[in-house]
Amino acid sequence: MQLVVARIGRAHGIKGEVTVEVRTDEPEQRLAPGAVLATDPASAGPLTIETGRVHSGRLLLRFEGVRDRTAAEALRNTLLIAEVDPAELPEEEDEYYDHQLMDLDVVTKDGLEVGRITEISHLPSQDLFIVERPDGSEVMIPFVESIVTEIDLEEQRAVIDPPPGLIDDRAEIVSSRDADEDADDAEAGAATADGTGTDTDGDRP
Repeated sequence: MQLVVARIGRAHGIKGEVTVEVRTDEPEQRLAPGAVLATDPASAGPLTIETGRVHSGRLLLRFEGVRDRTAAEALRNTLLIAEVDPAELPEEEDEYYDHQLMDLDVVTKDGLEVGRITEISHLPSQDLFIVERPDGSEVMIPFVESIVTEIDLEEQRAVIDPPPGLIDDRAEIVSSRDADEDADDAEAGAATADGTGTDTDGDRP
């Protein structure tokens, strides 16, 4: 099974190094010297990692055969893809590969159906579940312990405890609009009852 483990960024220096956006929790394993990675687009690879180092908080890689800035810059935005055994599990407890989380049903702790995970977005600050709701709309769920309280791979579901507004914001807006309309209707009714409302016949002076 193939998993995207990184995206190549800009060239660094003049000797063929590139910055990479890491998309794996195990860079020391997936992006180690000697690793051979497929690419997207396929024409850019396969690429063999020659060296790797961290500089100013960013991982820098050099690939075999890439010796100058021009060649490195030509790889910009290329995705690096590792071959992974589908049965393989992450080393750390409570960590998951993307393919394990895809298509999980998302429910609240009270049993309310939210939708199905269709994508995992890896951002610098946190990961997000992109969840497709039954009506076809999407909602983004931060993959943090305070919100995603349980991942049950056997039951194929993710249990969440969403803060107010995360999944029910539209319902709150509708409820607020309905409440305003009800208040307007009540106010109009009261005005008509005491004789101060608009005369729909148009005969009042």
